[in-house]
Amino acid sequence: MGKFSSVIKSYPRNFWISNVLELFERWAWYGMFMVLALYLTGSTDTGALGFSQEQKGILMGSVVAILYVLPIITGAIADKYGYKKVLAVSFIILASGYVFMVSFSSYTLVFLSFIYLAIGAALFKPVISACIAKTTNPSNSSIGFGFFYMMVNIGAFIGPIFASKLRVINWHWVFILSAGVILLNLLLLILFFKEPERELNSDPLLKSLKIIIKNIGTALSDFRFVIFLILIVGFWTMYNQLFYTLPVFIEQWMDTSSVYNFLHSISPWLAQKIGTKEATIAPEMLTNLDAMYIVLFQILISYLVMRLKPLHAMISGFLVSSIGIALMFMFNNPMFLFFSILIFAIGEMSSSPKITEYIGRIAPKEKVALYMGCSFLPMAGGNFFAGLLSGKVYQKTSDKLSLLKQEVSTRSLNIPEISEKFSQNDYYAEACNQMNMTYAELTEYLWQSYQPGKIWIIFASIGIGTVILLTIYDKFIIKKTIRI
Repeated sequence: MGKFSSVIKSYPRNFWISNVLELFERWAWYGMFMVLALYLTGSTDTGALGFSQEQKGILMGSVVAILYVLPIITGAIADKYGYKKVLAVSFIILASGYVFMVSFSSYTLVFLSFIYLAIGAALFKPVISACIAKTTNPSNSSIGFGFFYMMVNIGAFIGPIFASKLRVINWHWVFILSAGVILLNLLLLILFFKEPERELNSDPLLKSLKIIIKNIGTALSDFRFVIFLILIVGFWTMYNQLFYTLPVFIEQWMDTSSVYNFLHSISPWLAQKIGTKEATIAPEMLTNLDAMYIVLFQILISYLVMRLKPLHAMISGFLVSSIGIALMFMFNNPMFLFFSILIFAIGEMSSSPKITEYIGRIAPKEKVALYMGCSFLPMAGGNFFAGLLSGKVYQKTSDKLSLLKQEVSTRSLNIPEISEKFSQNDYYAEACNQMNMTYAELTEYLWQSYQPGKIWIIFASIGIGTVILLTIYDKFIIKKTIRI
């Protein structure tokens, strides 16, 4: 305990401020992002935007992909102009970006607002990681970065809880709270953050960017490294369905009153606090189980896989996550989510940290930082392809509204098209009326008739395919003499 206490005392003020900034930034981001798919596609009479699943997938996937590519460039901007200045600009963009996101209802303007927001996030991401690196040393970096990642997940857990309650009042409050949290970050930055020591870069920014691009090209000339990055795109594509598809799937196909009743039987107070006035559990509260499991079990899982080679831990973890993602979508009983998300999270906790560790091992010693800078690229690709799957593919195979329209067409029913005066909820109500079914009966009929849960095959196949290809990579591309 004495040693741990001495390690804690060894961190300077900037370390703790940086961790608080990270916690609040993640709170703001995940408070918005966990419910974004619902906001984009929900019925307009609830204050949502009523976009199609395909529009949602393109918007979320492409913009977040851009977010993960930009840190390669934005890191150089921070080195040139200073961390505190870039963080201040980042927070100003983020705070205003959250407000812009909810100020428009046209697809184009929402798309542009999200790109603007992503630029702010891309400015923040590499700078805050660098701040942690600069305030730790070899003797305390392990605990330091462990604490940092704990802040990430605590923020990711807290954000959706607040968002879930606020969106019932008005969707605008979700984004306003995120903006407010970021403004608090700006205040903390101004009052307490001290500019870290850094090498002054007198080169023009354009020259610095050219050098970075050249260095990235050097890293990507490593055949083994490029193959690995491409394969990891598969994992991130599967993983991101937790944010892109699962909230919508729960909203459309699961009656979460059973979860509410179960919780109520254990603790009426807890059920009322996290439930809705309709005695249900909001989708984002269920998907948020992933962050809760990570906060509770990451240290234990990391200990259990500590002695595994990074590549073997990834292969095992990806396989476990594939099983979890399959079980999430295979059934329309929300009680299964407690178990399936736990399985998914165990796989995630086993494998995700090992990706960074593996890159650090495979990189030549003099190029570790350069290789690490490329670690965002698979995340960019994973988000892009996740958007495509949660968009056009989901809309065709599993989207409740699209399947209902098929049924309406088959039965030759006369129901008006969805418009500003006739919302999605109006369409569902009229379909129930003409088909002589309750809403629950309509949902069960569509589930049995069209089997929307079969999308699990696509998601799980991507994960299992990644496992198979990584196994081949391990045995045939990574030479046995340098097995990692």
